[in-house]
Amino acid sequence: MTDSRYALIIANDRYADQGLKKLKAPAQDAAALERVLHDPQIGDFEVEVVHNASADLMRRRIQGFFNDRRRADTLLLHFSCHGLKSESGELYFAASDTEPPLLAATAVASQFVRGCMSGTRAGRSVLFLDCCYGGAFSRGSASVRASGDVNVLESFAKDEPASGRGWAVITASDSMEYSFEGNELAENSAPRPSVFTHAVVEGLETGEADLDADGNVSLDDLYEYVYRHVREQNPHQTPKKAAELQGELHLAHSRRGGIKIVAIPSPSALQAALNSDEFLRRQGAVTELCKRLQRPELPVAEGARQHLGEVAHNEVQPLADLAADALSTIRLAPSPDRLDFGRISRGSTSPRKAVTMQGPPLARHCVVQPKQPWLRVDPTRDGMEIHVDTATPGHLSGDIALKGVADESVIHVEAEVTPADEDGPTKSEPPASNDSPTPKPRPRDKQRTVVIEPPHIPSKPKEPPRTTADRERADRKTPSRRAPALAGAALALAVTALAMLVMTIQRGVAAVVARADAGVGQVENTIHEQGALPPLIVCLITGAAALVVGAFARHDLGTRREHYTRQAASATDSLTSVAKGLAIPALILAVLAGIAYLVGSGHW
Repeated sequence: MTDSRYALIIANDRYADQGLKKLKAPAQDAAALERVLHDPQIGDFEVEVVHNASADLMRRRIQGFFNDRRRADTLLLHFSCHGLKSESGELYFAASDTEPPLLAATAVASQFVRGCMSGTRAGRSVLFLDCCYGGAFSRGSASVRASGDVNVLESFAKDEPASGRGWAVITASDSMEYSFEGNELAENSAPRPSVFTHAVVEGLETGEADLDADGNVSLDDLYEYVYRHVREQNPHQTPKKAAELQGELHLAHSRRGGIKIVAIPSPSALQAALNSDEFLRRQGAVTELCKRLQRPELPVAEGARQHLGEVAHNEVQPLADLAADALSTIRLAPSPDRLDFGRISRGSTSPRKAVTMQGPPLARHCVVQPKQPWLRVDPTRDGMEIHVDTATPGHLSGDIALKGVADESVIHVEAEVTPADEDGPTKSEPPASNDSPTPKPRPRDKQRTVVIEPPHIPSKPKEPPRTTADRERADRKTPSRRAPALAGAALALAVTALAMLVMTIQRGVAAVVARADAGVGQVENTIHEQGALPPLIVCLITGAAALVVGAFARHDLGTRREHYTRQAASATDSLTSVAKGLAIPALILAVLAGIAYLVGSGHW
């Protein structure tokens, strides 16, 4: 997913007006949705959350979100709040200061959101509405209050963005499924928004929404998954979709099943050697593939693995054995593969046990899927840390599935959670506070997918424990600046080289003119007199240094991309490209000038 991807989540669960019921789910839903959308292994969106904002602030953030975008951008706007209908049937999104009798002044009209979507230059805009009356978004001001479905696509198409490539709207409910009476919402009129948003989060996080198993979760895949999930949970709630898109829109990567790496094929010369009639050439090629299999660049290693697989099946026995031995090194090898936490007091903090992944980088790159909801897995630099949820007493026995590019493995985990008053706190954990209620199982903690991606996974401090969202926020607060700094230095060196080249040319021209005026002497003498050689030498040095420093910047960006923000990566690419474009011509002209000097001075 190379395009820029941005998401704005608006979640309102507290309202000043007493007639608007307080909602329980939006805050938790916003945090969960932010986590999966921002995860570079899933959604890879830049996410902003607006929580319990006023109507004026909501309008400002929405318009700002759609403004100043490019055609390559993909935008996702998510509402989790009350949706209110006016007497004419127009949908309004409730803000923290909304007054139902004054919807036009104190709420955000759906017509305003449609206008922002229509005016954006972004190529694709997606809107998720997790609120009652959500299906009325596409009706517009001309709708009536009669019951029944509406043609969402036909109603919304009149505002189709002129400059973009497409739009889509997915709503949590049909337009006329809920009612609004006077200044208060009717009883049982607003279902919990978590049914819809939780289905979105679960489908993306587990990869189950990848219905066609192509490695990506498309908009159609996600809608079909959410529709089935919501209807199973609440038969009275009917999600709807309207879309006008060119091509398929992929909202997220899928981590269901085995892991996939786009391989970089081995060099053509190496492939030619594999097909040679000479045994020694083929043997040398297989040896080189074994070396490439150990490379930290996963696409390169994956390309070597695929070629070695062909050798192991099709070559003569000595070479087939050599390839098979190399392939055996990338099998998943967790150490240890069995964990026993012993007896743990209910409600206490579980100890953490480290599991190290053995082998080369390709062997350590895997998908980790806990099979039971009480299992917790956090990635570390060398593997993972595992702990358990102690909310429910009893004997716990479960597995963590590991899926790599070549095979699968399992880590078996056991624990005995005892009531707090039976054994007291364990030796490794302090007693639970009597003032704190016993933690309840979180219904949302189902199968969680974690990706172990060496060799550059930030290590996780053991104290205090932090959630995945906490680590992501910390990573965003402390991005690396090494690559942009190197790229800036490369550009400065390239500019210096260009300046020295101009100075060399000026002094060389002055030397030629001086020789012509004098009518005697060699070019060498006048060049020395005009001082043309020092800037020429400086030009050669700084130009070569610019290329070297730029190469270091690109290498650091490629191997440590997760440490850089999207802006830093873009700046690095731009600066190194400009530096390269200046340094190479400067070096070529400087070399030609040096050759001209040597020929003119008689020392060729």
